[in-house]
Amino acid sequence: MNEYWAHPSAIVDEGASIGEGTKVWHFSHISTRASIGSSCSLGQNVYVAPNVEIGNGVKIQNNVSVYEGVVLEDYVFCGPSMVFTNVRTPRSAFPRNTSEDYRATIVKYGASIGANATVVCGTTIGEWALVAAGAVVNRDVPPYAMVAGVPARQIGWVCQCGITLAFRNQRATCPECGRKYEVIEETVRIAKEV
Repeated sequence: MNEYWAHPSAIVDEGASIGEGTKVWHFSHISTRASIGSSCSLGQNVYVAPNVEIGNGVKIQNNVSVYEGVVLEDYVFCGPSMVFTNVRTPRSAFPRNTSEDYRATIVKYGASIGANATVVCGTTIGEWALVAAGAVVNRDVPPYAMVAGVPARQIGWVCQCGITLAFRNQRATCPECGRKYEVIEETVRIAKEV
């Protein structure tokens, strides 16, 4: 008995692991040895390559390919038609298409990637970071950072709930949810209660 749901047009290869409550929508393809957690949503035309690791509660919108070498931790959001790469120097005449050729890309817990953004392989997107629509990420993104542009540059900080933070004296309070943050050695984290 399947604990997940897949649309009849979806292809789930033998040897793929999909957690309870996950939904796989129209024309999607989950490859063998792919691991997908529970309570995920994979939109229309999503491709998940072999050996990919996807955590719990992940939302992958339409037209996203998650290639080998990509790890999506819990509660990651991938916007429509965003792109992952897995080879830095692709050449048709000089194939680089084995597991040893792929550079790892890690998207940490709770991070969000906007529609049509591109994430170049070999980068890490930190916890709760927010990548703007259309951005091209070619270097690591710190936790809670908001990045935009081509190439992506940091333009601010965001709360876990996604609202922009305004820091004063190294401290900020989210105007929507009330979470408190502090900057310690140029790193944002939840503020310790005093």
